[in-house]
Amino acid sequence: MPRPISATLSISALDNNLQVVRRHAPHSKVWSVVKANAYGHGIARIWQSLQSTDGFALLDFNEAVLLREAGWQGPILLLEGFFNPGDLKEIDRYRLTTSVHSHWQLAALSTFEASKPVNIYLKINSGMNRLGFHPNEAADVWGQLRAMPQVGEITLMSHFATADSPEGVNWQVDNIEKGTQQIPGPRSLANSAATLWHPQTHHDWVRPGIILYGASPSGSVQDIANTGLKPVMQLRSEIIAVQGLVAGDRVGYSGRYRAEREHRVGVVACGYADGYPRHAPSGTPVRVGGVQTVTLGTVSMDMLAVDLTPCPDAQIGTGVELWGDNLPIDDVAASAGTLGYELLTALAPRVPVIVK
Repeated sequence: MPRPISATLSISALDNNLQVVRRHAPHSKVWSVVKANAYGHGIARIWQSLQSTDGFALLDFNEAVLLREAGWQGPILLLEGFFNPGDLKEIDRYRLTTSVHSHWQLAALSTFEASKPVNIYLKINSGMNRLGFHPNEAADVWGQLRAMPQVGEITLMSHFATADSPEGVNWQVDNIEKGTQQIPGPRSLANSAATLWHPQTHHDWVRPGIILYGASPSGSVQDIANTGLKPVMQLRSEIIAVQGLVAGDRVGYSGRYRAEREHRVGVVACGYADGYPRHAPSGTPVRVGGVQTVTLGTVSMDMLAVDLTPCPDAQIGTGVELWGDNLPIDDVAASAGTLGYELLTALAPRVPVIVK
């Protein structure tokens, strides 16, 4: 018999979330970001549910090939571009759009013999200081690209560091505008947070990621409460054992939880080898039999413990929701000191996935 843990993906929620994006950016095309194997949801499982997108954006070349060979004929954007000059042959073969963020990439493009012009996303470092050319270089680099016969359409691209915070994006927008005001052509600036909260950044293409999967860019579920976004993934398991504690009893490795009273503890078939955060402290929210309670003690590789005090009817076999429709993943992540992004992408391959 299989362990009772499983992750269920809601196709209707995924479609709903793409429509939410379109309502927020009605005049922009949409790159659906499916990097990190669609944020842990599985590209092969979900891409067809996003076929109404205008393009897919990702990092891994193998994931781009997967999409092409599965039948997607539309645009595919490599967000980090190519990693060595030899990659350009495959970019040409699979008709991929690539970002360009470094001078060595310019040099590689200049000597590449493409069968057809390659569309380029010229990445501008507007203040995040990860990838991209300084805005002062933008016009010169754009000119170099425009002079290359192997280059097709050029789109200006940047990424916001503080779109999900009160600081906003204006400081980066100013940097971009100062360096690119003389450059014609389309632009793609908005990530998930900017798509929701900074309409001035939408331009020609938006690039939603985490919001497609129903989690908050800021890590706070309250920030997306009125958007209509729905969680795509529900992680569920069951109680597999019940322990009765008396005052002084301890639970789990290192005995980090010590009972102050007599009560029952449920053992759930879910642990850090399934993708649940080991660093989640006692008190992390969980739902047992539809009732919210909390975890107790250290999360083990295969199990975790929950307080059954609010759930007097719970017993072996009672259902447990680790996150999903009734328990936002952002709340679980916040308790564990992380973000929903990390929890979703950490879902382990051993967890069975059901697509509905």
